[in-house]
Amino acid sequence: MIAGLSLILLCQLAGEVLVRSLGLPMPGPVFGMAFLLLLLLARDHFTALNRGPLRNAAVERTGRGLLAHLSLMFIPAGVGIVKKLDLIVEHGAAILVTLSASVVITLLATVATFLAVSRLLSKSQAEP
Repeated sequence: MIAGLSLILLCQLAGEVLVRSLGLPMPGPVFGMAFLLLLLLARDHFTALNRGPLRNAAVERTGRGLLAHLSLMFIPAGVGIVKKLDLIVEHGAAILVTLSASVVITLLATVATFLAVSRLLSKSQAEP
Protein backbone atom coordinates (compact mmCIF):
# COMPACT_ATOMS: atom_id res chain seq x y z
CA MET A 1 0.00 0.00 0.00
CA ILE A 2 2.89 2.38 0.77
CA ALA A 3 4.44 1.81 -2.65
CA GLY A 4 1.13 2.38 -4.43
CA LEU A 5 0.46 5.56 -2.46
CA SER A 6 4.00 6.73 -3.16
CA LEU A 7 3.49 6.24 -6.89
CA ILE A 8 0.18 8.11 -6.81
CA LEU A 9 1.77 11.03 -4.91
CA LEU A 10 4.83 10.98 -7.18
CA CYS A 11 2.59 11.30 -10.25
CA GLN A 12 0.76 14.17 -8.57
CA LEU A 13 4.08 15.86 -7.80
CA ALA A 14 5.20 15.44 -11.42
CA GLY A 15 1.95 17.03 -12.57
CA GLU A 16 2.41 19.97 -10.17
CA VAL A 17 5.98 20.50 -11.35
CA LEU A 18 4.92 20.42 -15.00
CA VAL A 19 2.01 22.83 -14.51
CA ARG A 20 4.01 25.30 -12.44
CA SER A 21 7.08 25.20 -14.68
CA LEU A 22 5.05 25.76 -17.85
CA GLY A 23 2.56 28.14 -16.25
CA LEU A 24 -0.42 26.15 -17.47
CA PRO A 25 -3.88 27.20 -16.25
CA MET A 26 -4.76 23.71 -15.07
CA PRO A 27 -4.52 21.87 -11.75
CA GLY A 28 -1.36 19.82 -11.36
CA PRO A 29 -3.17 16.74 -10.05
CA VAL A 30 -5.03 16.51 -13.37
CA PHE A 31 -1.72 16.08 -15.19
CA GLY A 32 -0.58 13.72 -12.45
CA MET A 33 -3.66 11.60 -12.96
CA ALA A 34 -2.94 11.53 -16.70
CA PHE A 35 0.64 10.39 -15.97
CA LEU A 36 -0.69 7.63 -13.74
CA LEU A 37 -3.19 6.57 -16.39
CA LEU A 38 -0.40 6.41 -18.99
CA LEU A 39 1.74 4.35 -16.62
CA LEU A 40 -1.08 1.90 -15.98
CA LEU A 41 -1.87 1.59 -19.68
CA ALA A 42 1.82 1.12 -20.52
CA ARG A 43 2.09 -1.52 -17.77
CA ASP A 44 -0.59 -3.57 -19.50
CA HIS A 45 1.28 -3.46 -22.83
CA PHE A 46 4.92 -3.68 -21.70
CA THR A 47 5.87 -6.41 -19.25
CA ALA A 48 9.07 -4.56 -18.30
CA LEU A 49 6.95 -1.97 -16.47
CA ASN A 50 5.21 -4.63 -14.39
CA ARG A 51 7.46 -4.02 -11.35
CA GLY A 52 7.27 -2.38 -7.98
CA PRO A 53 3.99 -0.63 -7.22
CA LEU A 54 2.73 -1.35 -10.74
CA ARG A 55 2.94 -5.10 -10.05
CA ASN A 56 0.10 -7.10 -8.49
CA ALA A 57 -2.44 -4.26 -8.78
CA ALA A 58 -0.93 -2.36 -5.82
CA VAL A 59 -2.05 1.00 -7.24
CA GLU A 60 -5.58 -0.28 -7.74
CA ARG A 61 -5.77 -1.60 -4.14
CA THR A 62 -4.44 1.70 -2.82
CA GLY A 63 -7.01 3.62 -4.86
CA ARG A 64 -9.81 1.45 -3.50
CA GLY A 65 -8.56 2.07 0.03
CA LEU A 66 -8.50 5.82 -0.53
CA LEU A 67 -12.00 5.76 -2.00
CA ALA A 68 -13.29 3.74 0.94
CA HIS A 69 -12.28 6.59 3.25
CA LEU A 70 -13.12 9.46 0.93
CA SER A 71 -15.72 10.83 3.33
CA LEU A 72 -12.91 11.81 5.70
CA MET A 73 -11.72 14.31 3.08
CA PHE A 74 -14.90 16.35 3.58
CA ILE A 75 -14.31 17.02 7.28
CA PRO A 76 -11.99 20.03 6.71
CA ALA A 77 -14.48 21.55 4.28
CA GLY A 78 -17.30 21.08 6.78
CA VAL A 79 -15.26 22.72 9.53
CA GLY A 80 -14.52 25.64 7.21
CA ILE A 81 -18.21 26.09 6.46
CA VAL A 82 -19.14 26.07 10.14
CA LYS A 83 -16.36 28.55 10.84
CA LYS A 84 -17.70 30.97 8.21
CA LEU A 85 -21.43 30.67 8.94
CA ASP A 86 -21.70 34.44 9.30
CA LEU A 87 -20.63 34.89 5.67
CA ILE A 88 -23.05 32.21 4.54
CA VAL A 89 -25.91 33.92 6.36
CA GLU A 90 -24.89 37.29 4.89
CA HIS A 91 -24.53 36.06 1.31
CA GLY A 92 -26.89 33.07 1.46
CA ALA A 93 -29.27 34.32 -1.23
CA ALA A 94 -26.44 34.94 -3.71
CA ILE A 95 -24.93 31.53 -2.96
CA LEU A 96 -28.30 29.84 -3.45
CA VAL A 97 -28.93 31.62 -6.77
CA THR A 98 -25.42 30.79 -8.01
CA LEU A 99 -25.71 27.13 -7.04
CA SER A 100 -29.15 26.83 -8.63
CA ALA A 101 -27.99 28.47 -11.86
CA SER A 102 -24.92 26.25 -12.05
CA VAL A 103 -27.03 23.12 -11.60
CA VAL A 104 -29.41 24.20 -14.38
CA ILE A 105 -26.53 25.10 -16.72
CA THR A 106 -24.82 21.77 -16.02
CA LEU A 107 -28.01 19.84 -16.72
CA LEU A 108 -28.59 21.75 -19.98
CA ALA A 109 -25.01 21.14 -21.09
CA THR A 110 -25.36 17.44 -20.29
CA VAL A 111 -28.60 17.18 -22.28
CA ALA A 112 -27.07 19.06 -25.22
CA THR A 113 -24.03 16.78 -25.20
CA PHE A 114 -26.21 13.67 -25.03
CA LEU A 115 -28.36 14.86 -27.93
CA ALA A 116 -25.32 15.75 -30.05
CA VAL A 117 -23.67 12.37 -29.46
CA SER A 118 -26.98 10.58 -30.05
CA ARG A 119 -27.41 12.35 -33.41
CA LEU A 120 -23.84 11.55 -34.42
CA LEU A 121 -24.28 7.89 -33.54
CA SER A 122 -27.59 7.62 -35.39
CA LYS A 123 -26.03 9.19 -38.49
CA SER A 124 -23.06 6.83 -38.40
CA GLN A 125 -25.34 3.80 -37.98
CA ALA A 126 -27.60 4.92 -40.86
CA GLU A 127 -24.67 5.11 -43.28
CA PRO A 128 -23.57 1.73 -44.73
